[in-house]
Parts: sequence; C-alpha cells; structure tokens
Amino acid sequence: MVRSLWTAATGMIAQQTNIDTIANNLANVNTTGYKTEVNEFKSLLYQNLQRRTTNADGTVKPIGAQVGLGVRNTSITALYGKPGPLLSSEKETSFAIEGKGFFAIRGEDGNTYYTRNGNFDWALGENRSNMLTTSDGLSVLDTQGRPITLNSNYVVSRITVTADGEVCYPDERNVPQPMGIRIGLIQFNNPAGLERLDDSLYAQSAASGQPINETLTNNVEKSKVHQNYLEGSNVQVVDEMVNMIVAQRAYEMNSKAIIASDEMLQQANNLRR
Repeated sequence: MVRSLWTAATGMIAQQTNIDTIANNLANVNTTGYKTEVNEFKSLLYQNLQRRTTNADGTVKPIGAQVGLGVRNTSITALYGKPGPLLSSEKETSFAIEGKGFFAIRGEDGNTYYTRNGNFDWALGENRSNMLTTSDGLSVLDTQGRPITLNSNYVVSRITVTADGEVCYPDERNVPQPMGIRIGLIQFNNPAGLERLDDSLYAQSAASGQPINETLTNNVEKSKVHQNYLEGSNVQVVDEMVNMIVAQRAYEMNSKAIIASDEMLQQANNLRR
C-alpha cells in the first residue's frame, strides 16, 4: 500500500508538468512562430513479485507477476512539422518562413541564435546605416553570418525580399534589382533538439545537430520567405482544452488512488484495536 502511495504521487507530478506545458501553449497562442509543445511519458521501474516458474504441482506458469512503480516525464517535444498559419501584415519588414528553415540572429553575447519569428524592423546603426533587427534590436544575419546592413542612401520602405530571401531595391525604372544580400535560412537535422530560450529564440545543442545553411547546401529542401506575412502559432486551442481535461482527470484519479491507499492503511492500523 505504501508502494501505491508513491506510484500515485508520480502520476500527480507528471500530470502537473503536463498541465504546465498546456498552460504555456495556451499562453503563447498569439506568439509569432511559436510551436506547440507536448509531454512525453514513460513508465518507471517494475518490481518482480513472481518470476515465470512452475506451480507446486509442476504446472508451468508462462507469465510472471510484475508491478509498476509509476510514471515520469521523459521529454517535452515541440511540433515543428506542423506549420502555423500565414498571417497578413502591413509591415514591409514582416517575414514568414514556409518550410523547415530558421532565421539566424546575432545575440547580445555575440553568439548566433535562431527563430521563426520574422517580425523585424530597420534600426539606425553606425554612420546612419540601416540594420535589419528583431523587435528587441538583435541583428538579423545573412547567408554569410553577417548582420544585414544598408547605407543611408537607400529608402528602406522601397526594399523588397524575394521568395529565396534575396534583398532587392528598385532601379530607375522601378524594377527590383538584387543587392547581393540574402537573408540567411538555417535548418537542423533535429529541430526538436534545439534549446528553447526566451524571446522566441532557440540555441543549437548537441541533440539538434550542426546548423545547415540552405544557401550553401544543395541536398536540402529550400524554404520560402513571404514578405508582408508572419507565421502564426500552430497551437490549436480546442485540442489544448481537451488535453487539459484529460490531464485533470488523470490527476484526479491519482489523487483518489492516494486517498484509497490512505484509507486501507487506516483500516489496517485499526485492526490492532
């Protein structure tokens, strides 16, 4: 009975983490580029009560007796394979990625981070230059890993970006011409292994593998960039509410198992009286 108390307690802890993940999904339902996260569970150790053997009369028992000792969270996985909706935006510096790519961002510490949030702006840099940045002022990188910077001669409102990320500026006939700058798009063999940070940023990890530059790699499926669009969150509110109800019921059942075990222990103690 003490074993059942600990087993039910592990179930309550696991479902509490499940509720935390669902709450985070719902909180980020309007976050640009956010990917739904799901909990993965696995059973804990099993205790052998009786191994496969024979009865007293020599009859073979093909199945032993094992009792499980609970459950725990093994991972929280982001669903990158499910794209978010493309949301129209009036900003010329709004970009959505169609495909597996990520934008490359230069962090304040000088390291490179990655994001699906293409809500960018033109910020004033050194010598009155214009630098493409995130809403927090972090530099957006090109295919060479350099910040995308233009001198003050360009009118940034006239800049357009093609589907392959090429930055263009109109000539005297108002025909967009490539400027030799391309927005960097990066892929990973295992994007679910990226380390999740705040501000919709991700960091490379041993589980994600090395970054794959789409422009410099031939054997990858190229992503497309859509200007004047943002990728919405792929969170489905109805699904999350159903998952929350299921998690609540599982939490309730585990709490009732603890109450039942407590009542059985109480009755066992009362036998002495």
